[in-house]
Amino acid sequence: MSGTVLSLPDSSAIKNCNVYLNEKSIFASTDSLGRFEFKDLPAGQYTLVTSFLEYHTTYQKVSINKADTYVRVCMKSVYSVLDEVIVKHTPVDEGHLRAVENMGIYEGKKSEVIVPDKLTVNLATNNARQIYSRVAGLNIYENDGAGLQLSIGGRGLDPNRTSNFNVRQNGYDISADALGYPESYYTPTVEAIEKIQIVRGAASLQYGTQFGGLVNFVLRKPVEDKKIQLVARQSVGSYGFYNAFTSLSGTVGKVSYYSYFQYKRADGWRPNSGFDAYNFYTNLNYKLSPKSTIGLDITLMDYLAQQAGGLNDAMFNKDPRQSNRARNWFKVNWNLAAIHFTHKFSVSSEFNIRMFGLSASRYSLGFRPIRVESPDDNSKRDLIKGEFNNWGAEARFLKRYTIGPKNMVLLVGGRFYHGLNHSTQGLGSAGKDVDFNYIPDYQYKSLNSSDYLFPNNNVALFAENIIYLSDKFSITPGIRYEYINTTSDGTAITLVTNNAGVVRDTISVIENRVKNRQFILGGIGFGYRPTSRINIYANISQNYRSITFNDMQIINPSSVIDPNMKDERGYSADLGIRSEQTNAIIYDLSLFYVKYANRIGEAPASDKYDNTLRKRGNIGEAFMTGVESYLEGDFFKLTKLKTENWNGSAFVNLAVIHSRYLKSELKRVKGSQVEFVPKVNLKTGLRAGYKNLKASFQVTHLSDQFTDATNEKDGGASGVIGIIPAYTIMDFSLSYEYKIFKLEGSVNNLANQMYFTRRATGYPGPGILPSDGRGYYLTLQVKI
Repeated sequence: MSGTVLSLPDSSAIKNCNVYLNEKSIFASTDSLGRFEFKDLPAGQYTLVTSFLEYHTTYQKVSINKADTYVRVCMKSVYSVLDEVIVKHTPVDEGHLRAVENMGIYEGKKSEVIVPDKLTVNLATNNARQIYSRVAGLNIYENDGAGLQLSIGGRGLDPNRTSNFNVRQNGYDISADALGYPESYYTPTVEAIEKIQIVRGAASLQYGTQFGGLVNFVLRKPVEDKKIQLVARQSVGSYGFYNAFTSLSGTVGKVSYYSYFQYKRADGWRPNSGFDAYNFYTNLNYKLSPKSTIGLDITLMDYLAQQAGGLNDAMFNKDPRQSNRARNWFKVNWNLAAIHFTHKFSVSSEFNIRMFGLSASRYSLGFRPIRVESPDDNSKRDLIKGEFNNWGAEARFLKRYTIGPKNMVLLVGGRFYHGLNHSTQGLGSAGKDVDFNYIPDYQYKSLNSSDYLFPNNNVALFAENIIYLSDKFSITPGIRYEYINTTSDGTAITLVTNNAGVVRDTISVIENRVKNRQFILGGIGFGYRPTSRINIYANISQNYRSITFNDMQIINPSSVIDPNMKDERGYSADLGIRSEQTNAIIYDLSLFYVKYANRIGEAPASDKYDNTLRKRGNIGEAFMTGVESYLEGDFFKLTKLKTENWNGSAFVNLAVIHSRYLKSELKRVKGSQVEFVPKVNLKTGLRAGYKNLKASFQVTHLSDQFTDATNEKDGGASGVIGIIPAYTIMDFSLSYEYKIFKLEGSVNNLANQMYFTRRATGYPGPGILPSDGRGYYLTLQVKI
C-alpha cells in the first residue's frame, strides 16, 4: 500500500506525517513530497490512520485484493479560513470624544461632539443656537443671521469671532493669526461638516494655550463604496435668502475625494445688511500603501457684506430694524491649504503630520462716529485692512504600550508656526459704493491712520500619557512647552475729537516692540468607570493667552487700548459624570472653575475732553464657577414601548454660573460680575419622528449679562457698553426624506422676539447689533 498525504485546501504535501495501520500496528512517515509506503501486506481490510500537528486526524478504510493499492489522503487543518465578513455597527450617540481618537488623547477631559446629520435644524443658515444646543454653557453672538461667522464663548470668554478658542478644520488652524489676531472670519458651512469636536480648557496641552479650549470642524470624508456621489441642496428663505450647496464625493482605486461649492446671499433682516458669499473646498487622498495615506485640502472663501451699523438703547427700543448707515461694507477673502500624511507603523504605533498655510484678507469700510444716532454726513469713510500670511506644521506620534498587564497610551508632538499680519488704517472714499482703496490726506485734517507689521513665531512641544492603573481607573498627566515671539513694527496717527466731532488733538506714534516669552503648562486628568455605563472625569490644566498687538493698534472712536497690557494667565478645572454606551438616557453633569489673572476686558473711561469711551486692558483677577449639565431621554426606550416607526426625546441643557472680580486697580470693578456671563443659560426642547418624518422644537433662554467690568447698564450715546437684557427664543424645524429626496423647513425665532446679543466697539457697529426676527426657510436636497 502506498499513498500521498495532502493538506486542504491547497493540496500541498505534508512532510513527516505519521501514518498508521491499525490491523498490523505498523507505522510510516511521509517524505518531503508527502509519500508513504507499506510492503508485503496480505489481502484484506485495513484502517489507515494519519495524524499530524495542527491537522485533524483521519481514519480511512482500505481494501487490498492481491494487488498494489494507492491511497490519497487529504487532511484538514484545525484552523479555519473564514470568508470575508463585513461588520456594520451603528455607534451609540455618546456626545463626547473617546479616550483616544484621531491622534488625540481625551481621557479625563470634558468634551462634546456634534453630528449635524443627526440634528433636525436649519443647516443652510448655520444657526448656531440650534446646532450647538447640546453644548452646555455656550454664549453665542447672533448678529449675523446667515452664519457667515461663528461667534461663541463660554465661562466668561468674549464670543467675538470665537477668538478665545483654538479653532481648527480637520486638525489645522483656520484663524487669522493664532498668536497675533486669533479671530475666525471663516466658518465652514454646516452642510459640509461631518462632526464638530469641542474640548474645554484642558485642550491647552495638546492644541494651544487658550482658556476656551478646542473647536475642530471635521469635514465630510469621501464615500468609500461609490465612484461618484452627488448631493445638491437648494434653500430659500425670508429677507431674500438663497443658498445653493453642491458636493461630489467618491473613491476610485487608491484615490478618494470630497469637494463642495456653496453660494449664499440675502438682503438681510435690517436695511443695509445684504451679503453675497462663496465657499469652495476639496479634499484629495491617495493611499500610498495599506499603512500610509497622504492628502491635500484646499479651502477658498469670499464674501462681501453690507453693515447696517449699531444702535444705542433708545434707537433699539424705538425700532430694532432701523439703520442709518448705508455706506458701511465688510469683505473677507480666505484661502487655506493643508497637506496631511498618516502612517501606521503597527497596530500600536502611528504617526501624523499636517502642514498648513493661509493667505487671507479682511477689509472694513464705513462711517462710524462715536454717536451712533448721528446721520451720515457723506464724508470720507474709515478704511481698515488686514492681510494675513501664515504657515506651520504639527506632528504627532501615538504609541500604545503595556507595563506588565496594564495598557498605556503615549502621545508626543511638536508644532512650528509663523504668522505675518499686515494691518493698515486710513481714509476711504466718500462715495456709497464698495471701494477698498485708500485716499491720501497728508494734512491729517480728518484722518486716523496706521501701518503695522506683526510677525509672530511659535514653537511648541507637548506630551500626554494615559496610565491605566486598573480596568476602571486612569491618570493622564500632560505637559506643554511654548516659545512665543511677537513683534509690532509700524506707525500710527490718531485724531482726538470731542463728542461734536471737532478735532482737538493729534497723536503720532512710531513703534517697534518685540516680546519673547517661554513657559511650561501642566495638567492632569483622572478617569473612573465604576460600571460600563458611567464615566467620572476630572481635569485641571493651566491656560495662557498672549496679548494681541493687532488689537492694540486699531483706532476706534468709541474705544481705546491700554498700551501696557499684559498676557493673561490662569487655569481651568472640571469634575463631571456622564453616560457611556447608553441610548435611552444620555447625560453629562459637571462642575467647573476657571481662574484668570490679568484678565483682559473692557471698562468705561473718558479722555481729557470728557469723551465717554470703552477702555480695553487688564481689568484684574477674576474667577468663574458653575454647573453645566445636559440630559436627554428617549420616550419610547425609557417606557420600553416597542415601536420601529416612532421615536421621540426631550433634552435639557442648563448652565448656572457665578462670577466675580477678586482684585482690580480700577474703580467699581472689584466684586462686580464678569462680562459675558449670564447667570442662567438654558436650552431645552423636543425631538420627535415617525419613519422618515422628523421634527424638533427648541427654547433658548439667557439671563441678563454685562458687557463691561463695571457692570454699567446704560449704553449711552454710543451703545457700546451696558447690559444685554435677558431673552427667550423659540425655533421649530421639520424634515422629510423620501428615497433620494429630502425636504427641510424651519421657522427661526418663532415668537418674533426683538432682542440683541452684542454691543460692538467697532465693526460691524459700533453699538447694539440687533438679532434677526422671525424667519422662514425651506430646503430641498437630492442625493444620488
